[in-house]
Amino acid sequence: MAIQKVQQAPQTAVLKQILKRCSSLGKKQHGYDENGLPIDVPKGHFPVYVGENRTRYIVPISFLTHPEFQCLLRQAEEEFGFDHDMGLTIPLRGSRFRSLTSTLR
Repeated sequence: MAIQKVQQAPQTAVLKQILKRCSSLGKKQHGYDENGLPIDVPKGHFPVYVGENRTRYIVPISFLTHPEFQCLLRQAEEEFGFDHDMGLTIPLRGSRFRSLTSTLR
């Protein structure tokens, strides 16, 4: 009897799915071009909202490969889910988020 391995989706595929689910969030608050991309967000970046006041930060997509940022995304999904109109919200105080992201650059 052969044992079959269940293959999980590659990590990059999972991260792309997260971005795809979040790509349309928060469109009511900022201008978007004809392709549905935010006008004020440079290519290779995406917006996140942090803290109780939902301060908007623009972060590089490269952050998605960092385990610390992936942990934040899992926390965000657990706390807020990804299926809402409010944008990708990170459950962290702004000062803590800035401190964490400064180490990822």
